[in-house]
Amino acid sequence: MTGSLALTVALAVLIGVSLGLLGGGGSILAVPLLVYVADLPAREAIATSLLVVGVTSAVGALPHARAGRVRWRTGLLFGAAGMAGAYGGGRLAAFVPPAVLLAGFAVMMLATATAMLRGRRDSPGRQRRELPVARVLLDGVVVGLVTGLVGAGGGFLVVPALALLGGLPMPVAVGTSLVVIAMKSFAGLAGYLSTVDIDPGLATAVTTAAVVGSLAGGRLAGRVREDVLRRAFGWFVAAMGVLVLAGQLPAHLRTDPRLWTVALATAATAVAVAGVRRRRSRRPDHRSRPDRSDRPDRT
Repeated sequence: MTGSLALTVALAVLIGVSLGLLGGGGSILAVPLLVYVADLPAREAIATSLLVVGVTSAVGALPHARAGRVRWRTGLLFGAAGMAGAYGGGRLAAFVPPAVLLAGFAVMMLATATAMLRGRRDSPGRQRRELPVARVLLDGVVVGLVTGLVGAGGGFLVVPALALLGGLPMPVAVGTSLVVIAMKSFAGLAGYLSTVDIDPGLATAVTTAAVVGSLAGGRLAGRVREDVLRRAFGWFVAAMGVLVLAGQLPAHLRTDPRLWTVALATAATAVAVAGVRRRRSRRPDHRSRPDRSDRPDRT
């Protein structure tokens, strides 16, 4: 048990780094960690993850706030609307089969990852410091509804919503997302505590490790270029989406090496294509090179 606790605490640092650097991924990492490494029952793991992610997000938002990477009005409005949407999504989830929910969750993650990897087309000069209230509330309700249905914290949706739909710079979207995640996590935790008990020792150890990671991730976020941060988030969400989708396949397919060979080959091809496109986009346009024919003839 001591070994599993030490491993759980060590891996919990990655939860914090993910939240501090990318503004999401905490619940996606925390629940499997607590279930498969800490050996907690599913409901207790979810409740503990909400505590860990809530506290970590709140603390992780501090370095972003000090650096001016949090839009408070946007975050608070988005979070309040997301809490309302999550409640409605949680009620609707009772009528949807779990396999359908998880499959939809995975497909949505892949679509989100694709959008993040492609980026937005808006020019930086057209970014707004604060988004319209109606737009923030609508996006918050929709994201909350979806996250309530699939039972995740929603950072993987909040960040793209703020960055792609809202036009916020990626580092600002990350910082603002932490405020939203903290609000929704504490609201979800309040609902779970009426029926689930949490191990205070384990929760404290994991939360402390995750907070340390989030502070480190927050410091890194201010030093990483926006396009690199966006692509890292996109690939992270894509990888988690593939894992969740694979988990919904029949057992004989999950263990088929041919399927995983094809999946890895496809992923490698996608990475290679993305790398080629990135290098081409950075290559100077040959038309912008000076015309050598204009040089005086030295003969």
